[in-house]
Amino acid sequence: MTLEDYKNGQVILIDKPLEWTSFQVVNKLRWHIRKHFNIKKIKVGHAGTLDPLATGLLIICTGKFTKKIEEYQGQIKEYTGEITLGATTPSYDMETEVNETYSINHITEDLIHSTAKNFMGEIEQKPPIFSALKKDGKRLYELAREGKTTEIKTRKITIEAFEITTINLPKITFRVVCSKGTYIRSLAYDFGIALNSGAYLSELRRTKIGNFNVKNSIKIEEFVTNL
Repeated sequence: MTLEDYKNGQVILIDKPLEWTSFQVVNKLRWHIRKHFNIKKIKVGHAGTLDPLATGLLIICTGKFTKKIEEYQGQIKEYTGEITLGATTPSYDMETEVNETYSINHITEDLIHSTAKNFMGEIEQKPPIFSALKKDGKRLYELAREGKTTEIKTRKITIEAFEITTINLPKITFRVVCSKGTYIRSLAYDFGIALNSGAYLSELRRTKIGNFNVKNSIKIEEFVTNL
């Protein structure tokens, strides 16, 4: 592709690797485009953050297509992953250490499946304290790391599908189809409470955003090599 192609706008589907932030992916692609074409700047952005401990589909937009970011962010998303029952962490995932443990002796396969059904449709969800949302100009995760507590308002989200794919206690795997603004970490945490136990997200992969599929994505290294 030419520089004009990138300036006029491209959608690049990246399979985000584990432990990379979405911002790091954007920076990496922007740097290589600038270096390759020997230019000082070009617009590059992503349509929907993935946590560092999540992998999968990240939509990268360049040039004039950065105006489409909001449109892409608003589309339905699909995730697969793993929830670990019987414990919680402050971040609701594996970014922080386990802080509480709970019994799972009462949890049956029937209870897991029936509880999952209760999360279908429009529900209220509270975002995790370890999130990039802002309060009084500061990111919530910054406040959390400083040991500060803050009141977080619930928000309405929609779960179109919450399918339990395997059960091998204390681990269960799942597939979720959900609206913009859904935190799968919060879903895992709330699921643990609904089971009269605890839970945290131990794996997450974003597989779809609207009609975009991770099957059609490339690795960062592929983009750099083929630039």
